[in-house]
Amino acid sequence: MARFYSSLEPRHRDFIAAQKIFFTATGTANSRLNLSPKGMDSLRVLSDTCVAYLDLTGSGNETAAHLKHDGRMTLMWCSFDADPLILRLYGRGRAVRRQDAGWAELRRHFPALPGERQLIVLDIDSVQTSCGYAVPMYAYRGERDTLARWAEKKGPVGLLDYWREKNQASIDGLPTGLLENTP
Repeated sequence: MARFYSSLEPRHRDFIAAQKIFFTATGTANSRLNLSPKGMDSLRVLSDTCVAYLDLTGSGNETAAHLKHDGRMTLMWCSFDADPLILRLYGRGRAVRRQDAGWAELRRHFPALPGERQLIVLDIDSVQTSCGYAVPMYAYRGERDTLARWAEKKGPVGLLDYWREKNQASIDGLPTGLLENTP
């Protein structure tokens, strides 16, 4: 049975900390919906009503484009190896970039990860738990190092070129704002 909460409780925080993967979902009224898996040590619970993750360079930048134009976002975790549970956070998201005033304060919460592009912050409107009884069990074998090796090989200049070429608009043509106001 699904239950709703107005903010994260300690047991929700513990569940989030134990998971190795989470999923982000965004969209606009006129765009495709985007659902992306995220991993590595990229997410932090900042308060009972706010979480953030360090967004790494990817083939697209759908989340940032959708948040710029709509703001609605859902994050989801599900247990693959323990008591069955699904946890969703609903709220309004925003991208924070290096050139933004809040970058330094937020960035200090995260480890250095190759290919970091921006921070995604979710201000939580509601928290939902549900059973997860049908979620299969999987064993965690470790993180992939493919993205880190790719980003390290590109280097800072190569990543900037990649962002200019591949991360300026969503697949539906919505601007992402990634390089707005950069020096």
